[in-house]
Amino acid sequence: MATVPMTLLTIVAEEVLEQRLVRALHDAGIAGYTVTPARGEGARGLRHGANGANIRLETITTTEAADGLLDHLRAHYFANYAIVAWLSDVRVAREEKYQPEHR
Repeated sequence: MATVPMTLLTIVAEEVLEQRLVRALHDAGIAGYTVTPARGEGARGLRHGANGANIRLETITTTEAADGLLDHLRAHYFANYAIVAWLSDVRVAREEKYQPEHR
């Protein structure tokens, strides 16, 4: 089966941001994503339980859409929240499932 290159955007953030991050995806025309609980330790210390929960949000999209979302995160969240994000190159089947809708 043929595959095509796409970009995986992974965000690990405070759980309180989940709905805002999902709204940013929808605003970018991205309907598909996965959210899972996450825990770990980083620059802002250990985060679990009483310290607050984290989520891991992942979506596969075009590089342009992923770059736009990173710009949005940088402008609105990086300075004030425990949040990290990265991009990974992936190859997918069924490319049409990952194309942002034009809104």
